[in-house]
Amino acid sequence: MNKTSTRKKWGRWPMIGLAAVFVVVVVVVAWIPNPVDVEVAEVSRGRLVVTVDEDGRTRVIDRYLISAPIAGNLGRIELDAGDPIEAGQVLARLVPLPPPLLDARARAEAQARVDATFAASRQAQAAVNRAHVALEFAEKEAARARAVVEQGGLALSDAERAISNERRSKEDLRSANFGGRVAEHELKLARFALLRLSGKSDDGEQLEIICPVDGQVLNVLQQSEGVVQAGTPVVEVGDPAALEIVIDVLSQDATQIRRGAPAEIVRWGGKRPLRAHVKVVEPSAFTKLSALGVEEQRVNVIIELDEPREAWATLGDGYRVEARISVWEDEDVLRVPASAVFRREEEWAAFVVEDGRAIVRKVELGESNGLETEVVSGLEEGETVIAYPSDSVREGVSVRAR
Repeated sequence: MNKTSTRKKWGRWPMIGLAAVFVVVVVVVAWIPNPVDVEVAEVSRGRLVVTVDEDGRTRVIDRYLISAPIAGNLGRIELDAGDPIEAGQVLARLVPLPPPLLDARARAEAQARVDATFAASRQAQAAVNRAHVALEFAEKEAARARAVVEQGGLALSDAERAISNERRSKEDLRSANFGGRVAEHELKLARFALLRLSGKSDDGEQLEIICPVDGQVLNVLQQSEGVVQAGTPVVEVGDPAALEIVIDVLSQDATQIRRGAPAEIVRWGGKRPLRAHVKVVEPSAFTKLSALGVEEQRVNVIIELDEPREAWATLGDGYRVEARISVWEDEDVLRVPASAVFRREEEWAAFVVEDGRAIVRKVELGESNGLETEVVSGLEEGETVIAYPSDSVREGVSVRAR
């Protein structure tokens, strides 16, 4: 064997070695798993609000169901639902039926009705007087609070409470005046009926049913002409400028709602949510079937709007709305997406991304609104967690943010 052949033989070994190393590297790389693509989120600190979200409906606060004061023949009502009306306007006309109107027993009942409506009128006037006194006091308190706030001697929340009391007193006075006018109207109708039964009325042809308040016709219950009995509902009227919202919530949610809690009205048809607050949480629950046919115990929560009338002028009686009632709030909370935490045995845990790997971390949670969750311990601000951990994410697996 010559030197040239020997040199060629030994020159092939480095090439074979390099090829073997390359094959080994390819095999090793092929066996190394690819990183799992995940969505990540940062543990942050900020505001967290927990709300109860439910559907509801609007309703007129002060509504009046006008009924026939005596039996008679009701003329056709020319008004339609939605028509504006004024106090003193004629809503309907009753033509007396001679036999019942000459009955002595009916005359005695009419006298008793006059006495009862007179007492109700006195009671309504007393309520108006009390509302006047309460409003005067609330206005003085609100004026004093505004002055002290301007001088920096009172917290803004205390001033807002005084202003809220002033607004509520105005609404109470408005409602009391409404009730007073209604009581006076009923007394007038009762006296008219007694005059006709006693034969002392100057007009022997018809009895006019007068509207007691300004507002709108909400519903016409007897559109056509016909004989009606005493107490038959004829027209329902009210003031659509005074609306409240009725939200029925689960009884377990109602226990978390407090009177005066802030709320928002959303998806009502306007461009922005409406500010509101909880006026009353009714003490009695009722049974209602859910969409799945399950019986639920629910509670009515009455919400009062805080926005001016111009902001929700298009809302009417019985309109559907959605409400968000705040039951817990904190301005400085360590929070993560609610989807990032999961149950592990009897504890909560989350996947933290450290050096490109998923590490399971036990965490202690606080409040949650379904989108974000409060972290009491286990995580630090600025850490990265996996927002939506899938089945392929395990302890120590290599991950890559999308």
